[in-house]
Amino acid sequence: MDVVIEMKDVNKIYKMGSSEYRALSDVNLNIKKGEFVSIVGPSGAGKSTLMNIIGCLDLATSGQYILDGENTDCSDDKLSEIRNRKIGFIFQNYNLLPKMNVIENVELPLIYQGLSNKEMKEKALKSLERVGLASHIKHKPAELSGGQKQRVAIARALATEPELLLADEPTGALDSKTGKEVIEMLKQLNKEGNTIVLITHDREIAQEAKRIITVKDGRIESDESNIEYSRVV
Repeated sequence: MDVVIEMKDVNKIYKMGSSEYRALSDVNLNIKKGEFVSIVGPSGAGKSTLMNIIGCLDLATSGQYILDGENTDCSDDKLSEIRNRKIGFIFQNYNLLPKMNVIENVELPLIYQGLSNKEMKEKALKSLERVGLASHIKHKPAELSGGQKQRVAIARALATEPELLLADEPTGALDSKTGKEVIEMLKQLNKEGNTIVLITHDREIAQEAKRIITVKDGRIESDESNIEYSRVV
């Protein structure tokens, strides 16, 4: 299988005046195409820092991060281009623009790909059909339930056909029933071949993935296959 995420001895150090804070220490990580991986840990464990580096939102202080064959140690402009082309983001609070309707929100990441308006609408509609919201394209976010907003966010993440779906606490703002529906949708997308990395503090949510990586004190404490996964999918 092709490797989508390859990290070698990744460290992240924040300078705070005359002192330093080491958020990540010697992280080595490989995630292959088609995997569904959860990264779990308590607040302050380093998982958010790890997510930011995986998502090309931040750079490691040292070490190497290769995303789908491309070295991310590059200029901000190049990093932004890689991020937009390779990664679809799903956030806890949806990050939908309130003045835009559903299809306009899904079109947003496509603007940077140089597509025509017609091509953008076709891709956005295709993504919305995948999440069951093709009938809601003219709705504004305020007219949607929490679960529907997250499905719009998933459609937006899918629109660019990225190599990686990166979900940051995607059930955090939802009730348990709706959260379960979102997780089931992620499982279905994984079955369809999408590579998914799920960031969560909730070990019960983490157990929904095929592989569970536990982060503690800036290090990978454990990296295990989820034996139960094949029994419930």
